[in-house]
Amino acid sequence: MTDRPRRFGLSKSKITMFEQCPKRLWLSVHRRELAEQDEGAEARFVTGHEVGAIACSLLPDGVMVEAEPDLATALATTQALLDGEHNRPIFEATLQHDGVLVRIDVLEPDGAGGWHMAEVKSSTKAKDYHVGDLATQLWVARNAGVLISSAAIRHIDSSFALERAGDYDGLFADTDLMAKAEPIIAGRGETVAAARATLAGAEPDTAPGAHCDAPFPCEFAGYCHAALPPVPEWPVSVLPHGGGKRWIEQGVVDLLAVDPAALTNAVHARVHRATVSGEVYHDVKGARAAMAGWAFPRTWLDFETIGFAVPRWIGTRPYSQVPFQFSAHVETADGTITHLEFLSLDGSDPRRACAEALVEMVPPTGAVIGYNASFEKGRIHELAAAFPDLADALNAIAARVVDLLPVTRANWYHRDQRGSWSIKAVLPTIAAEMDYAALEVKDGGSAQEAYAEAIAAGCTPERRLALDAALRAYCGRDTEAMIVLARRLQLHDDVCGGEK
Repeated sequence: MTDRPRRFGLSKSKITMFEQCPKRLWLSVHRRELAEQDEGAEARFVTGHEVGAIACSLLPDGVMVEAEPDLATALATTQALLDGEHNRPIFEATLQHDGVLVRIDVLEPDGAGGWHMAEVKSSTKAKDYHVGDLATQLWVARNAGVLISSAAIRHIDSSFALERAGDYDGLFADTDLMAKAEPIIAGRGETVAAARATLAGAEPDTAPGAHCDAPFPCEFAGYCHAALPPVPEWPVSVLPHGGGKRWIEQGVVDLLAVDPAALTNAVHARVHRATVSGEVYHDVKGARAAMAGWAFPRTWLDFETIGFAVPRWIGTRPYSQVPFQFSAHVETADGTITHLEFLSLDGSDPRRACAEALVEMVPPTGAVIGYNASFEKGRIHELAAAFPDLADALNAIAARVVDLLPVTRANWYHRDQRGSWSIKAVLPTIAAEMDYAALEVKDGGSAQEAYAEAIAAGCTPERRLALDAALRAYCGRDTEAMIVLARRLQLHDDVCGGEK
């Protein structure tokens, strides 16, 4: 007697994996140890849990289906509610068909004997891949005998503004996708059979490609790419703004193999020339001219912000970038530099204190310099709108904001930037000793994580002090880096290529 082949169970997420890449599904089941850690996964989970909990709280008469002690209990509980003519919302309704098990975020009675299905998402709009998710839920629900009259993605409404603490009525909007899901539902049985066949077979021989990043970055991308032939040291993908795409389509993957005469874009030609020659492009005259009008005292300014999916403070909106920190290096004409800073880690709305600190610390005259400065300028304007009594002073600061990024982009390129002019790409080519690697907080994402940890109820005073120091070191490094970069751009260097 031979053993029957294993029949693999499936879920909405596994079918989504399969549709992105069959190999991803196979590896997630058979070689899970090959997955690379996703540093942002925990933060996304926390956000998703918070958003889901609030969606449920807005339907206070709803019933939660618990998966305790197991999913079999959840299936039985759901069926009992449906069979018992339950007429209140059901959360995490658990259904199964053909070995595919789903848990539906919200089922709401439609008043006519059927149900409205809603899948809760933390995004501010329905996305293309959500249609497939909803189609799987609908396919299972219909085949389980549940009458679904409408189905939507319940996403965050970005126009919502918190007016009263804890009042989230209006936070969500439904986008009905039932009609769009119908063609996918019609083929769901075949998709399920294909996914199950994939799991029952050998590892698929799927080559890496654009699907490795869409709709989600694949946790197995490192494993798959390791099997590829070595890539050139300088691939055409370093050409900025997608400039390498046309060459890849022609079968050219090595930037050194590109005919420079065919590069009609001036920036692409500059990147190619610096990469091939190893010489830095450095236009000292151009940099000096661009910064000549930046009056002293110069204030080098950088914000760190937090954007919660669910607004926490009165007057804020979903994902609005609320400044909780800034660093300001104030430079006078004689070269004297004073460092001023603001940081709020008490968990209260930091905007008023931040606005007052800006008005107090930023000199009333002189240039205010940022890197990609439209971000800083936007935050200042938002603070001015929030606090009318400070608006004149804040708008005056915003009016003096200038941007170091386009100056750098126009007048400096070192091949080690590899097509990027982010300050973290440029700085090692200017001042390698100012590396961010030794800092606990290394980028904006980790700054947000540090802030969220510091204001959490369970954060100890000792840990909060450590996070305070780490955030100050990081934000201060950003503004210090701008000063070093600006000075370097204006210095002659006989080793550098380009105009002098």
